[in-house]
Amino acid sequence: GRQRGAGLGGGHDEREQTLNQLLVEMDGFEGNEGVIVIAATNRSDVLDPALLRPGRFDRQILVGNPDVKGREQILQVHARNKKLETEVDLKVVAQQTPGFSGAELENLLNEAALVAARFDHKAITQADIAEAHDRVIAGPAKKDRVISEQQRRTVAYHEAGHTIIGMVLSDARVVHKVTIVPRGRAGGYAVMLPREDAYIVTRKELYDQMVGLLGGRAAEEIVFNTQSTGASNDFQQATKIARSMVTEYGMSDRLGPVQYEGNHTVFVGRDYGQKPAYSDQVAYEIDNEVRQLLNQAHEEAHRIINEHREQLNLIAEKLLEVETLEAAQIESLFKTGKMPEQVAKSEETDTPTSAQSQNQKVAPSRVEEALEAGDHIIADDQVSSDHQQA
Repeated sequence: GRQRGAGLGGGHDEREQTLNQLLVEMDGFEGNEGVIVIAATNRSDVLDPALLRPGRFDRQILVGNPDVKGREQILQVHARNKKLETEVDLKVVAQQTPGFSGAELENLLNEAALVAARFDHKAITQADIAEAHDRVIAGPAKKDRVISEQQRRTVAYHEAGHTIIGMVLSDARVVHKVTIVPRGRAGGYAVMLPREDAYIVTRKELYDQMVGLLGGRAAEEIVFNTQSTGASNDFQQATKIARSMVTEYGMSDRLGPVQYEGNHTVFVGRDYGQKPAYSDQVAYEIDNEVRQLLNQAHEEAHRIINEHREQLNLIAEKLLEVETLEAAQIESLFKTGKMPEQVAKSEETDTPTSAQSQNQKVAPSRVEEALEAGDHIIADDQVSSDHQQA
């Protein structure tokens, strides 16, 4: 069903004969009542237009990637033949896998089963699924890779820079996990996920995504006054967003609501010899607009990192200590400067003990007995003042 007359190989080849015969069989002179033709493809953009005309494939059903509810149901289907610990919450897994297809979700649970077997677990745990998620998106951990202390610090501050932007900007992607454990070709990475499944994206959301992507380079420049190659993938993604904003989404004030480039994959040579649908002057202005958007996002990242330098240092130093931080730990460090367990411990210290709480309700006769026995009684006014101080 590939489009005819495309590419450098000539407009007439044997494949076109097959397509022509298919078109004739589907809507020719002979009656074929009762015959239903069903087909599937993941490249509908390369199909010949004649296939999609009425009388041929005249009904099209788009099956996109599932939303969070669909992902949870797919995970439940693939978990039927696997033993899971009671702690495993597939709803949480569904929330952490936006954009995953059904096949990718199946692969995630299969990988989690392999991880559980590797660690001799009797059932798949939430930690096994988390490790499988990391392996799927970033590759296996390279714990034996020798990295100098300076490189570890650079990676830690780079990833902390992404984290700070995600905590500050409401429309930036949230960092659900950050680690400096090398995986694949990366020295570390941050799992940045959207706050919810979105079918349309605003200009501010796209801009904040760019700021978040450039937060790592901004942190390197501020802390070490240098630049490294670790931001290469960040630049690639940020540049793609900026160019799409200008050329596809009409989000440039200077160029206006005009689409200069379509979102499609062409055949090799299909556009050979054809000039773009805009002048060289417009191409120059497009490049300037893209550069201006990226420079603005870079400056915004610098401003945010400078304003939250203390939190940057806290998160980076904690990464150097424990190597991996989860979402709850990141939020606690950003807001309180402490890990969640430290916050809980300090709250327990500040809260009156159960014995003291019982003493608050002791009858007058019991108070006198307690005083004679030398016990310490906290009066109601003292308790209330302690709570106010706390």
